[in-house]
Amino acid sequence: MPQPQEAVSINIRAKARQRDLIDQAASRLGRSRSEFMLDAACREAEDVLLDQAFFTVDAGTFARFQALLDTPLPPSDKLRRLLKTKAPWEK
Repeated sequence: MPQPQEAVSINIRAKARQRDLIDQAASRLGRSRSEFMLDAACREAEDVLLDQAFFTVDAGTFARFQALLDTPLPPSDKLRRLLKTKAPWEK
């Protein structure tokens, strides 16, 4: 069974308006400032690390992958409807 990890402190400086904004958002979610900031920072850290993932494949696999990217999908009614639909922020 894995051992629980020891909690450590992370200290940062922020401007009052930044702290207030974070507090307001945390409050809306019913969370503490620390919980809110730690979750947001961890999500961002995961995104950064995942964006930098490096995959290697052999030449044949890469050629097939490149061919898939270069070949457009055939048009369909579903795709046409999607392209005609306004984004939620445009409505």
